[in-house]
Amino acid sequence: MTAENTAPNAASEELAALLDRARAWRDQDPDPVTSKQLDLAVEAATAGDVDAVAELHRAFDRRIAFGTAGLRGEMGPGPARMNRVLVAQAAAGLASYLVEHADGARPTLVIGYDGRHNSAVFARDTAELAQAAGVDALLLPRALPTPVTAFVLRHLDASAAVMVTASHNPGRDNGYKVYLGGIDAGSQIISPADRLIAAHIDQISRDFTVDQLPRSQAYRVLGEDVIDAYVDRTAQAVAARAPQVDPAGLTFVYTAMHGVGWEVAQRLFARLGLPEPVIVPEQISPDPDFPTTPFPNPEEPGAMDLAFARAREVHADLVIANDPDADRLAVGIPDATSEAGWRRLTGNEVGWLLGELIAAGHTPGEPGAIANSLVSSPLIGHIAEAHGVTHVETLTGFKYVNRVPDLIFGYEEALGYLVDPELVRDKDGVSAAGLFLLLAARLRGEGRTVADALDDIATRYGAAASDQVAIRVADVATIAQATAELRAHPLTEIAGVAVTASDDLAEGIDGLPPADILRYRLADGSRVIVRPSGTEPKLKIYLDVATDDADPARARERNAGRLAALAAWWRERMRLD
Repeated sequence: MTAENTAPNAASEELAALLDRARAWRDQDPDPVTSKQLDLAVEAATAGDVDAVAELHRAFDRRIAFGTAGLRGEMGPGPARMNRVLVAQAAAGLASYLVEHADGARPTLVIGYDGRHNSAVFARDTAELAQAAGVDALLLPRALPTPVTAFVLRHLDASAAVMVTASHNPGRDNGYKVYLGGIDAGSQIISPADRLIAAHIDQISRDFTVDQLPRSQAYRVLGEDVIDAYVDRTAQAVAARAPQVDPAGLTFVYTAMHGVGWEVAQRLFARLGLPEPVIVPEQISPDPDFPTTPFPNPEEPGAMDLAFARAREVHADLVIANDPDADRLAVGIPDATSEAGWRRLTGNEVGWLLGELIAAGHTPGEPGAIANSLVSSPLIGHIAEAHGVTHVETLTGFKYVNRVPDLIFGYEEALGYLVDPELVRDKDGVSAAGLFLLLAARLRGEGRTVADALDDIATRYGAAASDQVAIRVADVATIAQATAELRAHPLTEIAGVAVTASDDLAEGIDGLPPADILRYRLADGSRVIVRPSGTEPKLKIYLDVATDDADPARARERNAGRLAALAAWWRERMRLD
């Protein structure tokens, strides 16, 4: 056979194998929508439609990896998408893992879900499959915040929990987040549990089609008492960490960003004696299409514009925003220098304020630690030291932050805060919102503002500032190429300032496990960290600067100028699209 004949035959065989995989997936898919999508794609690809063939390759040439973030991705048919087949395999694999590690007792699994497309369906599938596989499945009564699921796991001393959510990702995405009880105490999975669960999932996918997996309707739907318990315990914990204040007169705007935070947040605010917030009506109820903000992440430009407009109307003191699953908190304050008259505090600024509050209230001499991800501002370490509290840096992710011994506060610059590790072992935007509002009420009672409190921190600990460059890409492979290029050609200067030290965390460093992270320290005291996002197709570059200028206004100006120079340099260098 000639080379000319071999190539077409190989291509034909490859297409035939691809079509066989697609048909096999379709035949076990219980979802009529994705099954029909595959029908149409297979029909078009068979007829020679190159676009349909390309789409089938995107859907079937890889599988969403189950790792420390569980599963997360775009919804659609095939193993590279989030769908009922993939979720069923994950649910059955997780149940198999739990039974194997149950030491003879019947394990229990808490299942929560948010308001996204298919979240409730994925949750019910999980409950039916887990119950039939020898696990007592406990389904939350309706769409609720992620921290409620994390709380109920600890509250009921369950073996594990699943939260169906893609958090702040675009509406086309969904995800599957797994926590473990027992020695993990309600934390999100880390290695080796992630690998062991993934092995069970792979085994299930090889041995069974989804229609062969047994199901049971005998799972239990939990009652309102678990939500009551979350609100009661959170109110007690927040009040214990905040000064006694009269919050009357505080005016604040709240947005749920089309997510599930409002019901629980409203109840908590009322329990804390806070005034009824002014809501952003367009964003207050769950809407999986996110019509006013395609990227429902408070960090994204424009995501808080409606909240700021409402705040201007009512002359609010501040804005409180939860992301769609309410595990994150964003805060906005008035700012006369901003075009909108308002600005969103950085995640680090909120972390400094909450960390200072909690550290100052900690009993001297008692064990206590403040932890943050290594991409968060180093300033929190100075705050912890000033109050005699241990400071620990971890890898990015609350699955690491919340495991620090004697933890009293944990945070990540990506708007994640843990104000009471006894309540949940994950970031909690609802409890953090309640605590921040009490802090703002105290400041208001003293005739001061949140901006004044930030100036006080700058005076006591140094004027620091941070920013982030996020480069979104269509092909995640380009991110690996970019970090490989930085490793192959080490930087000696960044934005005109010499690099005095650089660390490659690929092999682990300072007791941290290996990670795809590069860290640079510059001659002017600045710090730059480069890492791929763990949940989105982004390369993230974290910028931290500081100045010893004692004048707050001048310090802000200098830091802003340095951050702008660093950001411009990286945007010019890292052209990945």
